Amino acid sequence: MTTGPLPKPPSPEATSDVRPPPPLLTRPLLLRFVSMVGASLSFFLLLSVVPAYAAERGGGGAAGLATGSLMLATVLGELVTPRLVGRFGYRLTLIAGLFLLGAPALVLTASGQAAWIVAVCFVRGLGFALTIVAGGALTASLIPDERRGEGLALVGVVSGVPSLVALPLGLWLVGHVGYGPVAVTGGLAALAAIVFVLGLPDRAERTEQPLGVVRGLRTGALLRPVLVFAATATAAGIVVTFLPLAVPSASAGVVAVALFMQTAASTLTRWLAGRHGDRHGSARLVLPGLLLSAAGVLVIAPTANPAAVIAGTALFGAGFGITQNATLAVMYTRVSAASYGTVSALWNLAYDGGMGVGAAGFGIAAGLTGYPWAFALTALLMLTAVAPSIRDRQVTPPSAHPPAPAGDPR
Repeated sequence: MTTGPLPKPPSPEATSDVRPPPPLLTRPLLLRFVSMVGASLSFFLLLSVVPAYAAERGGGGAAGLATGSLMLATVLGELVTPRLVGRFGYRLTLIAGLFLLGAPALVLTASGQAAWIVAVCFVRGLGFALTIVAGGALTASLIPDERRGEGLALVGVVSGVPSLVALPLGLWLVGHVGYGPVAVTGGLAALAAIVFVLGLPDRAERTEQPLGVVRGLRTGALLRPVLVFAATATAAGIVVTFLPLAVPSASAGVVAVALFMQTAASTLTRWLAGRHGDRHGSARLVLPGLLLSAAGVLVIAPTANPAAVIAGTALFGAGFGITQNATLAVMYTRVSAASYGTVSALWNLAYDGGMGVGAAGFGIAAGLTGYPWAFALTALLMLTAVAPSIRDRQVTPPSAHPPAPAGDPR
């Protein structure tokens, strides 16, 4: 009996087409998570404690100066950090940031003078800027390209959970142990994280000139996601700052539920957006995230309706989480690893600047129109970011980093 030739086993080339995704939780990334938790605990543990300490010593004006100097220094630091990373590398810049964030906290209560408190806050703001920009760029370099969206979502959870715990915990601890021990604890959290930074890689391999912040703002492929994210960050600053004031005092419990729903929805959708983006691309999620955020703010407008407030904040949180992940993932895909520091700086500038501008502008608008109309107006203004979002869907270059002339870091 004759038989035909036996079938050949599949070649290695054929079986190698389907490969398991690269591991996400590597040792360097886990070390980075530890340093991230330390920085987040240090910053958020004292975020409300320091203004309270300043107000107790010098009144409400001192509290405002303390927070203002912290945020001003953060924005200024975010502008210069990419240059520092380019010169000194990730590791040294991150260590300097953790030191500047932690060491001044140890001596916060050495004086109750407003000038002293403002100076401490300014130095800590510079340190925080270094940690989030240099640390964000380093983190991105530790995440495999194929799992960037999922990795960035995980980063959001790791950095977000400590902030949720530390923010209320700081004020609670002050009532039990006083300002001094809480300030020292916050300082030590950042300083202890330095040990774990020593095991991290120093800098990305460079084959070209990194993109500077100014040049990044002139590059449409980066500017468009920045504008969209800034629009949603503006609304985030408004919701967090003014929702407790806009909702009638008899419904104080509604505000707590609403803000929790916002955070929970944002965390969940940030994770889902990351997984979806890795499989289908993140660029197509930017516009839906923006529209969902604007719809949520509009639903909040009837602030006397508890159901509307809770549903609106949850809807806004869902859109904000999508936009957070999608814009950052898109921006990282459009530059080389050498420019990750610039992406981190631009994205954080949109976050911090948007929240600050939103809170300031909304306060003026609400004084003229009342809270319901001010929320409705905010939703309409957010829709101005639809234009750059649509444009970005039509033009999605693989890289926004054209070679820069030698010696032109801008």
